[in-house]
Amino acid sequence: MTRATRRRLEFVIERLLFVCAAASVLVTVGIIGVLAFETVGFFREVPVTDFLFGTVWTPLFSDRQFGVLPLVAGTLLVSSIAMLFALPTGVLAAIYLSEYAPSSVRRVVKPILEILAGIPTVVYGYFALLYVTPLLQQVFPSMSAFNALSPGLVMGIMILPLVSSLSEDALHAVPNGLREGAYALGATRMQAALRVVVPAAFSGISASFILAASRAIGETMIVAIAAGQQPKMTLNPLESVETMTAYIVQVSLGDSPSGSLQFRTIFAVGMLLFVMTFALNLISNWLRRRFREVY
Repeated sequence: MTRATRRRLEFVIERLLFVCAAASVLVTVGIIGVLAFETVGFFREVPVTDFLFGTVWTPLFSDRQFGVLPLVAGTLLVSSIAMLFALPTGVLAAIYLSEYAPSSVRRVVKPILEILAGIPTVVYGYFALLYVTPLLQQVFPSMSAFNALSPGLVMGIMILPLVSSLSEDALHAVPNGLREGAYALGATRMQAALRVVVPAAFSGISASFILAASRAIGETMIVAIAAGQQPKMTLNPLESVETMTAYIVQVSLGDSPSGSLQFRTIFAVGMLLFVMTFALNLISNWLRRRFREVY
């Protein structure tokens, strides 16, 4: 291959890579643009304060109310249950795999955990509805068939590999010199793991927490199947709730005509969901940079 041919080939490859990078940026800008355009049209008819601070959400009824707080409450309730299950379990699994498990066990257990991330979420949804909910009803007889607890626990199982894998990678990346220094000072393996390794890897662990929270907040099928479609302001996990993503699914598959105010509610809810997850990602990046500088 001549030098001129190599230069032409490199030029083509460079332009192709640029097109791929620009396409991803343009797609993102297009999605945000559509959300923003439809959301502005929605807020021309509904005051922003009524949307953000209202406590009644009935946009599909004759007496229409557009207070989004019940959807936000349902989303945060289910996501909080998932995080309460996934965070401690994932971190403990990561500490075991990084600090205690032999390399042969680590090579087997870690891929098995990551298989959970490949299961379709609709399978998790029906697992929550048909298996976990009846099991929990034996413990809580007053639990509704659609509730926040069952999808929250199953969602915690779904995001468990995200927490454990990212946290284990962060722990595994801590230099062995820190561990050896702790052992030289008389620390046990547990003391070295909890007081030296975990603080040194806290940037990666905290980033896994935030990314898992973003994943839980944006989850759709599990809550659409098992949480119900009753938007209400409640902290009782035994009651039926509706999340922001479940409402978007409900309207998208319903009879609301395109361009109507009811149809534009999904763009307003989607924009709010985008802002929430974007804020969590910014917090994740800030925590990663902050604790990297500290440790």
